[in-house]
Amino acid sequence: MDTMRDRFIATTTRLLDEDPQLALVLAEISRDGFDRAERTHPHRVVNVGIREQLLIGAGAGMALTGLRPIVHTFASFLVERPFEQVKLDFGHQGVGGVLVSAGASYDWPAGGFTHMAPGDVALLDTLDGWTVHVPGHPDEAEALLRGAAAGDDRVYVRLSLQSNDRARPVGGTGGFTTVREGTGGVVIAVGPMLDNVLAATEGLDATVLYATTVRPFDGDGLRRAVGDRPAADVVIVEPYLAGTSTAAANDALTALPHRILGLGVARAELRRYGQMDEHLTAHGLDPLGLRQRIGGFLGH
Repeated sequence: MDTMRDRFIATTTRLLDEDPQLALVLAEISRDGFDRAERTHPHRVVNVGIREQLLIGAGAGMALTGLRPIVHTFASFLVERPFEQVKLDFGHQGVGGVLVSAGASYDWPAGGFTHMAPGDVALLDTLDGWTVHVPGHPDEAEALLRGAAAGDDRVYVRLSLQSNDRARPVGGTGGFTTVREGTGGVVIAVGPMLDNVLAATEGLDATVLYATTVRPFDGDGLRRAVGDRPAADVVIVEPYLAGTSTAAANDALTALPHRILGLGVARAELRRYGQMDEHLTAHGLDPLGLRQRIGGFLGH
């Protein structure tokens, strides 16, 4: 199976051929994959070098001319390093574009903490008007990317090497999908966390919701899953900073007594970089770690 990043390159290359209003801005990362696209569309495929602030500025400038820019590099260099440009050049100027990241929270541990971005979604959460997609499979990444490229709004697509075994349908509304029904608590699995959550909750009387779009947050979907329970226990499992979506879930359940547990990447920096699976285990995001914490919270 190809990776989400492989699929992004193949899909964007096709979209550039199909849509003359689409542009691509790179900062060296993935440039080799777009070699043909750069030669075919030299005025719409631009590599700015290792200049991430310019990367965002150039993308927003293209948007001001009427193009639909797709802007790509590692998450830490796409959101964190040029955050001021994301805030001003896209948000303050009121233009749209598609930011597509690679690297996720710790896809390449050997790159060190500079190449890790567990706080990217939380950081974007401080800005208004961003749609955030977190696919859990290359097929989902392609569908979400195609939808984003066809729009005119501000979209962040967060790609990862971690992937679920199979794709789930990606609806146009961006709502949560019910994967498993139960009468106890509700567990929301975001993107590539789904397989581990399903393994961790096997045999538990809990509803499992799947989210590939986390902003806007599907409060209606959460309320439907809670149903007519007199109180709600909700667990949110995200592949980035723990607790990123707890406030959104709290807002959705203001009329109902509830408890919320946010699971994800801890704030503590792990300096023994190891491998991606070791980071999952260290943060308790492997099936065993999730089983212990979800089961404990739900009273199992």
